[in-house]
Amino acid sequence: MIMVQGEVSGKKYTEPFSKGVLARSLTRAEMDPNKAYTFASMIEAHLKKKKVDLITIDELVEVVSRHLKEEDPEVVEKYMLWRRIRQCKEPLIILIGGASGVGTSSIAFEVANRLGIRNMISTDMIREVMRKIVSRELLPSIYESSYTAYQSLRIPPPPELDEVLIGFRDHVDSVSIGVEAVIERALTEGISIVIEGVHIVPGFIREDLVNKENVAMFVLTVSDENIHKGRFYSRCRQMWARRPLKRYISYFWAIRRIHRYIESQAKKHNVPVIENIDVVTTIDSIIKSLTKTSVKGGREVAEETE
Repeated sequence: MIMVQGEVSGKKYTEPFSKGVLARSLTRAEMDPNKAYTFASMIEAHLKKKKVDLITIDELVEVVSRHLKEEDPEVVEKYMLWRRIRQCKEPLIILIGGASGVGTSSIAFEVANRLGIRNMISTDMIREVMRKIVSRELLPSIYESSYTAYQSLRIPPPPELDEVLIGFRDHVDSVSIGVEAVIERALTEGISIVIEGVHIVPGFIREDLVNKENVAMFVLTVSDENIHKGRFYSRCRQMWARRPLKRYISYFWAIRRIHRYIESQAKKHNVPVIENIDVVTTIDSIIKSLTKTSVKGGREVAEETE
């Protein structure tokens, strides 16, 4: 039996080499599942041929990357990027924001899956919890959608001001309290998590949280209005969808106004803005950005290739 030696918190451990674990790592680097398992079996055969009984994680990664260069150079690059992120010393908190319909939930799911992050929450869910705690009379804006929050304003703003953005800012400011609580809990408990939604707006979450090396924020955008509007038709055609298409289209003008505001806030606070047209390109952009900004040194985690 081939044993793999790793280290967690300064303590060494050993466990059996697993083709399944290695294959899962490779699929997260976008290798076809069948091909990944075949490749993992090849690595196992190679180690047996070399009569390897014990191998460290670093040595195993070197063997895998060397063979990947011959098998699939594109996958090896993504695999090594993924490895660097997995070596982060602290829990990784990824924040993905953007206006309704730009694809934050879809991208968040794919990023979490690629990185092996088991925890994901939408800011809409956080808002829903807050609705159970805080009355409509106290915080009326959170009982509206982000793009209709202006309708809850008790005092109409002066005509020269944008009431849609005033309502949106009030809405986001309230929900951000819940978002900060989730981030703080994740940091305290050492839990990696992806938080996504329209309430992830640069400038609204406390700087002491977003400036941590292991907290990364991204804003998704869709510049073409027709493509953006088409996303609502696509998401509402599902049989299980409960969100009415008519409502989105009726308020699309407000959604686009919010879209431009979030994008301007991202540029103001130096938060990466990613054009979300192609899912693979968007995910690759996020992964590459994470390796540049969030990963400083690191340690191995408790699986030989994860």
